[in-house]
Amino acid sequence: MTGETLGFIGIGRMGGPMCSRLLDAGYSLCIYDRDPNATAPLAARGAKVATWAGEVGAATETVLLSLPTPDIVRTVALGEGGLAESGRARTVIDLSTTGPGVASVVAAGLATHGITYVDAPVSGGIAGAKGGTLAVMVSCPKAVYAGNVEPILKIFGKQFYTGEKPGLAQTAKLVNNLLAAAALVISSEGMAMGVKAGLDPKILLDIINVSSGRNSATQDKFPRSVLPGTFDFGFATALSYKDVRLCLDEAEAMGVPMIMGSVVRQILALTQAKYGPNSDFTSIARLSEEWAGVEIRG
Repeated sequence: MTGETLGFIGIGRMGGPMCSRLLDAGYSLCIYDRDPNATAPLAARGAKVATWAGEVGAATETVLLSLPTPDIVRTVALGEGGLAESGRARTVIDLSTTGPGVASVVAAGLATHGITYVDAPVSGGIAGAKGGTLAVMVSCPKAVYAGNVEPILKIFGKQFYTGEKPGLAQTAKLVNNLLAAAALVISSEGMAMGVKAGLDPKILLDIINVSSGRNSATQDKFPRSVLPGTFDFGFATALSYKDVRLCLDEAEAMGVPMIMGSVVRQILALTQAKYGPNSDFTSIARLSEEWAGVEIRG
């Protein structure tokens, strides 16, 4: 049991379960979220609830972030009354997906205040956050990682140290999320075709999942969220679109063509326009269903 107090900002669908795991591991928490309903369950377990983000940095030396957009991360870290000005924070562990550009800016801004930025995006969804099975990609100074960062992050899952340069972990995360979205797009088209031809979608999935076409969508997202018609995997369309857009922007800046990635971005834009930004990103399959005139259920 550690007894150390950590700060945590962003108690959303990922942040909440991660905070619960930190409490289970014996850490004390000072937390902040704009939504009091998000912090209430953790407050009931003894977490101190701050009234603004800078208060978390004034109360703790190590602050974790789990925030939805790069702009919010930048504001919380470097904005007026943010962590850079908080006085006590010395390490900021960013679990968000911001892209390497923002990660580099935030790292440089915090460094001028003597604060080390740890780029640590996670992958694995809500189930991974609850079960401690996330993939945690990390880039930061090696000495910092080997100090108090590694013991904290191991509570969330398996770690992959990518190097010292801020943004390397973000690049790894963006590539992964592009591939995850692409798998969902192409699998939706294939499944719609199979169902329209008369195949039972569950049997078709069983075939794919022991064959060369298997992927994260056919093995996980379709059985859990598409075949039941619930479309509730736990990742918002707007967030998937944001991640793919960030990936393509970074690739373009590096001179790396992403022709197929551009198609995936457009499909996500269509999904968001039709079903809303808060829809689950498995709603991608609903587009293929509508276009094919079928429902993929089983």
